[in-house]
Amino acid sequence: MGSTATTTTADLASLRARLAEIGQDHVLNFIDRLDDARRGALLTQIAAIDLAGLPKLVDEYVKKKPGFVLAPDLAPAPFYAHDHRAEGGWDRATYKKAGEALIGAGKVAAFVVAGGQGSRLGYEGPKGCFPGGAVSKKPLFAIFAEGLLATERRYGKAIPWYIMTSPLNHEATVAFFKDHHFFGLRPQDVMFFSQGVMPSLDIRDGRMLMASTSEIATNPDGHGGSLKALAVSGALADMKKRGVEHLSYFQVDNPLVRVVDPVFIGLHAAAADSSGEMSSKMIPKAYPEEKLGVFCMANKKLDVIEYSDLPADLSKERGTDGRLKFLAGSIAIHVIGVSFIEKLNHDPAFSLPYHRAEKKIACVDPATGEAIAPASNNGVKLERFVFDALAFARKPIVYETDRLEEFAPIKNATGVDSVESCAQLQTARAAKWLEAAGVKIARKADGTPDCVLELSPLTALEPVDLVGKHLPKQIEAGARLAL
Repeated sequence: MGSTATTTTADLASLRARLAEIGQDHVLNFIDRLDDARRGALLTQIAAIDLAGLPKLVDEYVKKKPGFVLAPDLAPAPFYAHDHRAEGGWDRATYKKAGEALIGAGKVAAFVVAGGQGSRLGYEGPKGCFPGGAVSKKPLFAIFAEGLLATERRYGKAIPWYIMTSPLNHEATVAFFKDHHFFGLRPQDVMFFSQGVMPSLDIRDGRMLMASTSEIATNPDGHGGSLKALAVSGALADMKKRGVEHLSYFQVDNPLVRVVDPVFIGLHAAAADSSGEMSSKMIPKAYPEEKLGVFCMANKKLDVIEYSDLPADLSKERGTDGRLKFLAGSIAIHVIGVSFIEKLNHDPAFSLPYHRAEKKIACVDPATGEAIAPASNNGVKLERFVFDALAFARKPIVYETDRLEEFAPIKNATGVDSVESCAQLQTARAAKWLEAAGVKIARKADGTPDCVLELSPLTALEPVDLVGKHLPKQIEAGARLAL
């Protein structure tokens, strides 16, 4: 029932009856007053909703509040230590070589989740368009593109890039890439698709909220929805056509991410204790209250426990070495097998759970059509989290990386994980790499760099790339330098 041209009175009566059976027929209260365009849009929106599954969601997530239950066997997750030479070490060079072989054979693609807006940063537009370079102010998308270009040049193979947008920013994102000539990448190697949405539900009775008399209120279905969107959009089919076997997953707010990391890919694909289905990066939590989910073993499976769900006594517990016992913080960087994504999409046994969030949602009164601006939470939003797929993976592994090397998210306008903290981390990493290459860096009394620095991935993907390059001998105090 995509348009009024094909919607008969009988069709509408049938749809109304179907909606009435599940207590959702209020969404048609105003349909007789709508013009053809708005009527057709509403019917198309309804057709895209899983009406058969809606009562179960209402019962489980609205009428009930699923609570977190601590697994009796909860334990810290094992991980590959960043220092591969430590006790129980591993052969970094071998796994790097394995990852490089996969990249060079065209079996690796990149995937960024980029559905968010920059509103919290005072920026109206897709978050990936936000100026993330510490000095150059180049957009986050440009920084990732440079990482892909540098990797392609190193290994002599194009790396497809899949970009998941949202209905809110899809057109603006595509236009931004076109305006910037895809940042030097081949347009045929960049694929955009929008993530799915879920109807926002009335917190009292689970009825779908109406954004207007002609539109159901919706919310993005979460980064976990990306696994379904990859299949629905045709991206998964495109990967199979290209021979891609592994997907390097990252989120749009972290300019320090290694978009395609050969060591991580090699571990994921070749380690004896990995199935090659799904692997994750972690950083050691800086302090117990840091807002990072924690990799744990729960019910004999790898899981991520949200920081708000881990009891305070456990989050503060320390081992004999003085480090936090529950140390492994999730930074939303994964490698996911293409065949595993297929399995998640085709076998109902691998359905990801939903997470419930109570929100204030602007809507209209379904009886009168009058606008409602809620003073308190009136709605429930449901979303899925990608890390929940770990529980379905056979032998997933976790790999520790260095915070300074790979994690400087821009989430807030000020304070922790802000534009300012990101610039400081970009500078600190660049200073570390440049000093290793023999460049003298002006530093403050507290040891931090007395300058602002930015290193493009095209200049160096890793510190060794700076060896033999034409670099300044010294960087003076107060300098602002992008290399």
